[in-house]
Amino acid sequence: MKQLTKAEEEIMQALWQLKKANVKSVIEILPEPKPAYNTVSTIVRILESKGFVDYEKQGKGHIYFPIVHKASYSNQSINKIVDNYFQGSFKSMVSFFVQKNDIDVKDIETLLNEINKKN
Repeated sequence: MKQLTKAEEEIMQALWQLKKANVKSVIEILPEPKPAYNTVSTIVRILESKGFVDYEKQGKGHIYFPIVHKASYSNQSINKIVDNYFQGSFKSMVSFFVQKNDIDVKDIETLLNEINKKN
């Protein structure tokens, strides 16, 4: 799966939220300052060429929808971060966040409980 640019990811977040939408609807839920219609239209076509979205014709326009699930992309992105910055070690990543970002002990306990449930 290809990596997305920040702008592409922002459009994908909108499409994951909307499920199906035309360009105008995507623009409506984007934060200010709103990008131009042509900009969003171009990004959506790039996402289509990368295999992230598809469309169905509706009148003269298109209704776009994601074909890559958010969870799949999130998983791939997290794995890439772990590989690139933490030598593939989730333990190193968690340790980093504990040391640098003052993760609450209750959050760690919750994570441990979730891990124990999986095992």
